[in-house]
Amino acid sequence: MSELIKDATEMEEDTQKGRYLTFTLEKESYGIEIQYVTEIIGIQAITQVPELPNYVKGIINLRGKIIPVMDIRLRFKKEPIPYNDRTCVIVVDIKNISIGLIVDSVSEVLTIPEQEVVEPPKMNNGVQNRYIKNIGKVGNEVKLLLDCEKLLADDDIEEIKEVL
Repeated sequence: MSELIKDATEMEEDTQKGRYLTFTLEKESYGIEIQYVTEIIGIQAITQVPELPNYVKGIINLRGKIIPVMDIRLRFKKEPIPYNDRTCVIVVDIKNISIGLIVDSVSEVLTIPEQEVVEPPKMNNGVQNRYIKNIGKVGNEVKLLLDCEKLLADDDIEEIKEVL
């Protein structure tokens, strides 16, 4: 019986392998591995909480569950813009914490074959963008594939846990 469960789990992982939820910030297109995504919701009222990093906008009440929300624009040191009807919150599960990622708009779920995924180029100074895990090639476009685990630093996680 445990073999069946193991096989089913492996099959589920296989169906999610190479699948990304894509979204936009300004003109750039990003992707998050679908395995991290639990749901997508519209922007809603955010309660500000003191002493959180500036890119953590506050918390929302999602069907009785309190979830911190992070503005990806601010996390990436981009100019903030007013939220509108295209603004979405992608709820992801990172290191056993549900967190909402505020993005300009959600695009689609894409399957990007492994051979079309490459490492980001190393810059001259040896510094690499820590949030970008890989780059996906889709036709003539590129999708910057995020490393969800690095969106929140360990000390940020502890800070959020303490505040909540």
